[in-house]
Amino acid sequence: MEFSKKKMKQIVLLMVIAAILVLCVINSQGIMNAVGLVIKIAMPFITGCAIAFVLNIVMNLIENRILNKWTGKYADRFKRPVSIVLTFVFIVLLLVFLISMVVPQLVRAVSDVVKQVPLGINRLMAELDILCQKYPELQQQIDVLSNIGKNWDSIVNNIGSFFKNGFGDVLNSTIGIASSVVSGFTNLFIGLVFSVYVLAQKEKLAGQVKRVLSAFLPEKINNSVLYVCALLNKNFTNFITGQCLEAVILGTMFVIAMTIFRMPYAVMIGVLIAFTALIPIVGAFIGCVVGAFLILLVNPWKALAFIVLFLVLQQIEGNLIYPRVVGSSVGLPAMWVLVAVTIGGSLFGIMGMLIFIPLISTVYALLRECVNRRNERKYIK
Repeated sequence: MEFSKKKMKQIVLLMVIAAILVLCVINSQGIMNAVGLVIKIAMPFITGCAIAFVLNIVMNLIENRILNKWTGKYADRFKRPVSIVLTFVFIVLLLVFLISMVVPQLVRAVSDVVKQVPLGINRLMAELDILCQKYPELQQQIDVLSNIGKNWDSIVNNIGSFFKNGFGDVLNSTIGIASSVVSGFTNLFIGLVFSVYVLAQKEKLAGQVKRVLSAFLPEKINNSVLYVCALLNKNFTNFITGQCLEAVILGTMFVIAMTIFRMPYAVMIGVLIAFTALIPIVGAFIGCVVGAFLILLVNPWKALAFIVLFLVLQQIEGNLIYPRVVGSSVGLPAMWVLVAVTIGGSLFGIMGMLIFIPLISTVYALLRECVNRRNERKYIK
């Protein structure tokens, strides 16, 4: 009788789950809209948690390495606030330092581009004149195009129609973009404020989450959830630290090498490559394309030399630096790193590339532990 009651409970549970799944499929559009609304409302707090997670790496370094010897009557009370203030001061000083180094060269690059455009147009017109003298048929086609009658009444009517019908659309688009920008800055400000609260009370928040899990989950499941969360925290922290260190090393290598070979915009391109190198696998190549284009406007031969230099430094970084700095930090083979980048980029763009590497690394570690544990059991039997 006990067995049949147990079976009946399982059957009822399966029926309830099946009914819930059917209702979810039928009302999938409404559920997706509701989920999107919840995410939109919670976005400032999600942003704050992400900011707090990244800043916590710097704060732990300051708190445990710099202020670890601070003892006394007020140490326990003021160590955390001082660590938070020093963390934000470090981030602001870093941004100011990078901006002060990049902006002058960026202004110079824009000025060079503006100067090169008229020269390029003049060279193009000179080449066109040479081609017209060499091929008279081309000149005849140009004359035909230039002598085509222009229907000015139609042009005036089209312009009037644009201002009548399209101006409203342009105005609505402008208002929408401005609203999105204001909303983004508002979410960022709220996220920064929320991140300060999270950093100040991270131990208390972690304890509350553990108490909630312990109250509502069985002990075995609770321990598994805590283990997975600890593994995720470790993998994300190691990945962010390793990726930032690798980007700094690569950017410094480019600045030094370009300065030695007297290439233009050395600091700006080095910083650009360092920032784009935060995107796994493909990031540095984006910086290479932009850097080669800027140098091309100044000296085509130096642009070619820059591409060769990039390939050489990329090989050094990929074979010597990346495996030691980042590869071992997440414990994920190169093939699965490529899979993680591809899937994450396809689903969520650049942010997906950054998230999916430590996420798949965690899944890979859990699967490896499960496989090893099951094989050990079979071996023991």
